[in-house]
Amino acid sequence: MKDSYDRKINYLRLSVTDRCNLRCKYCMPESGISKKTHQDILRHEEMLRIVRISAKLGIEKVRLTGGEPLIRKGIVDLVREIKCIDGIRELTMTTNGILLGDMLDDLVEAGLDRINLSLDTLDENKYRKITRGGELGPVLDCMKRILDKKMKLKINVVLIGGFNIDEVVDFVNLTKDHPIDVRFIELMPIGEASQWSHDKFVSGEKVLELAKLLPVVTEDLGSPAKYYKLEDGLGRVGLINPISCSFCDNCNRIRVTSDGKVKPCLHSDSEIDLMNIIRNQGDLEEALKEAIWKKPKAHGMNDEDYMPIKRDMNRIGG
Repeated sequence: MKDSYDRKINYLRLSVTDRCNLRCKYCMPESGISKKTHQDILRHEEMLRIVRISAKLGIEKVRLTGGEPLIRKGIVDLVREIKCIDGIRELTMTTNGILLGDMLDDLVEAGLDRINLSLDTLDENKYRKITRGGELGPVLDCMKRILDKKMKLKINVVLIGGFNIDEVVDFVNLTKDHPIDVRFIELMPIGEASQWSHDKFVSGEKVLELAKLLPVVTEDLGSPAKYYKLEDGLGRVGLINPISCSFCDNCNRIRVTSDGKVKPCLHSDSEIDLMNIIRNQGDLEEALKEAIWKKPKAHGMNDEDYMPIKRDMNRIGG
């Protein structure tokens, strides 16, 4: 299905929980979040129904997000069932990797195609600081296991001024000997980060200043990343620059939150309550069509009157 600006919408990001086992400073309050009851989040069968109807409307790719999706009970079964839905050609997951060790084999067997690993530093002390207590070791161990399995891997690095800019080259060098994508993402003024000082926000172009990279042509116009590579590298380096270089013209996605709201745009508070529609026997297909049709032309983060959205990222889905 296409939206009102003739963009083909074929990608669904589905958040399975807003809870997380970390407290990353730009994502969640230090005190954590108030827990929702089981009744307040989508049930497995409701998520599956959303994916089935989305696939009928042209969704081909699903990414499971959170919070941390691996803390959701029954996540392996959910992966298996989504993978069996007609029309879904790719199923991926964004995770911090801490819980992945005991579940990786089962997730691969269930049909998970790729892991997107959230990792903002390769330094143990800095990792503990940015996550408010997380341990880096299990994440690096899982990264090695993923590579050993020759599974597709993307590493997402949020660029933070004064924190990890000195590690850009180290992250880039991971792509030299491994066929992985390391993607640098500009910090966005959402939730906790909306109150941070301006010097924390660094343009993705800083990566090009620090590393000698060659541009890579990609046919995936819907990808938010512009890709580059080391001259002799096996992997790629991606720059995701939603602020300095908007990619809205080719946006191909919608998001569904764990509490059942579909968001046509990440950077808008506009939502449609799918949970209410499902539980009151409403027309779910028409609601999803409406959400796709209502996608705005652009996010507006560079507008003078832009107001940060109300939800933290953990309540939306990364």
